[in-house]
Amino acid sequence: MATTTTTSTALSMKLLVDTQAQRVLFAEASKDVVDFLFSLLALPLGTAVKLLGKEAIVGCIGSLYGSVEKLDGTYVQPGAAKDALLHPTVLSPAVSNQSSLLGLPAAEAPEPKMFYRCNKGCSPGGFGSLSNCASCRGYITDTYATGCPSCGGQMTTRLTLVSSSAELGDKVVSQATAVVSGKGFVQGIVTYMVMDDLAVTPMSSISSITLLNTFAVKDIAALQEKTVQLGYNEGLEILKASLQSKTVLTDVFLGNKTTSNA
Repeated sequence: MATTTTTSTALSMKLLVDTQAQRVLFAEASKDVVDFLFSLLALPLGTAVKLLGKEAIVGCIGSLYGSVEKLDGTYVQPGAAKDALLHPTVLSPAVSNQSSLLGLPAAEAPEPKMFYRCNKGCSPGGFGSLSNCASCRGYITDTYATGCPSCGGQMTTRLTLVSSSAELGDKVVSQATAVVSGKGFVQGIVTYMVMDDLAVTPMSSISSITLLNTFAVKDIAALQEKTVQLGYNEGLEILKASLQSKTVLTDVFLGNKTTSNA
């Protein structure tokens, strides 16, 4: 297990453990725990490799990550940033202030792209003739104070871009706002059931009883409730196990498999 990293107050959840079979049947979890689990779906591969270490990743993604790390700047396209691949940000409504155990950055609403045209006027008495004015207005730039190709003046008059994808953009902004405000993804009006394979459903006493039958639990006395804490280290272990196993809670909290951090 890696050295504990200081974070906000750890989350907790209750496990129902079958002590005879040494397995977690399911866990009782709060909204913040579920928000954390769902935030793993939005985690870019580059961030997962960065958190776990290249050696901990099954498959070839670790090698790709290492290649980008070692690539000399001579071979990188102008304007392209290695950090965009090595340290990608997460934009997900599932990441809230409480559930961001892994220190995922709070996404911000994207800044709108600015465009500018020549600042010369076109009204009577303004600069030049109307034909010159029309020529000036045929040019736009995304860099403030660029020289106008027609008259040489500065292009500083701001334009508004009307995009057909405005609705999609609004959705992204609203998701980012939810992230910053710490709302997360799920409602906090109920407790949630988290299965060993991280399947999540609203908690139900009837479904809990049904599960005992599904798991063929014959000795109720062998069942034990165990409260566990979720901090930074446990968050990393859950992330790693979720990429390698279908018995995540058992592996992480009962130690049935080695999931030590690289």
